Amino acid sequence: MLMNDLFGKDASSLKEKKLFLFDMDGTIYEDQRVFAGALELLSTIRRLGGKYVFITNNSSTSVRDYLQRLKAMGIEAQPDNFFTSAQATALYLKEKHPGQLAYCLGTRSLLQEFRDSGIAVTGQVDDRAEVIVVGFDTELTYAKIRQTCEMLSKDLPYLATNPDLACPAEFGFVPDCGAICEMLALATGKRPLFLGKPNAAMVDYVVRNSVFSKEQTVVIGDRLYTDIAVGVNAGVSTVCVLTGEAQLTDIEASSSKPEFVLPSVQEILTILAE
Repeated sequence: MLMNDLFGKDASSLKEKKLFLFDMDGTIYEDQRVFAGALELLSTIRRLGGKYVFITNNSSTSVRDYLQRLKAMGIEAQPDNFFTSAQATALYLKEKHPGQLAYCLGTRSLLQEFRDSGIAVTGQVDDRAEVIVVGFDTELTYAKIRQTCEMLSKDLPYLATNPDLACPAEFGFVPDCGAICEMLALATGKRPLFLGKPNAAMVDYVVRNSVFSKEQTVVIGDRLYTDIAVGVNAGVSTVCVLTGEAQLTDIEASSSKPEFVLPSVQEILTILAE
């Protein structure tokens, strides 16, 4: 039986996929509400011998905290079910800025994630810092904005965990890391090197550390310029769901087209269960 997406394209090839790389906010859940079919889909992937990995640009929460959050929502996960923009940034810092002190605008959880990765990091103005990192800071204050502007007045490498402009919430959206960086750019003229999605390294790293190939891999997400773009950049299949940011009109106008467009992850469950 053919299973068509919202543009009439046969999506039954998803049955052949084994490595499912999911965005989280707007794809699997919204705030504390898990979308219909999500839990059953994850269970079905495991039952069919596949694996799911959450590749999220949300750097406000550490893997340790994510595990607790997902457990409370009934989502089964282990540390190897995650690859976050914070982890990608930590790997970049270790490779490009080994042993250097990083100034970070971010949550306490993000700073602790860096420390757990062996990175020297501070959330205070410090002349010893040799690199600046900005993350999605849900604990943002004006004092932190001011001190980040002070740090950006120095001639230092400037990184950001992710370019997302908005994070889904039950009532709509709130500013994400990309929006914070835009605010800082208006004040300082400085723009960062963005890590995380759509950098193909997010997908490449996960595939390399799995037993599956890129042909067996699919990225599922709700944002064209991060989720879909990272899949396109990495050369793997992509599914855009309409439970978060992207709408059909956005997809029609976008130059970065997903392979398939479905209303939600519920339809992926239907396809796999056929």
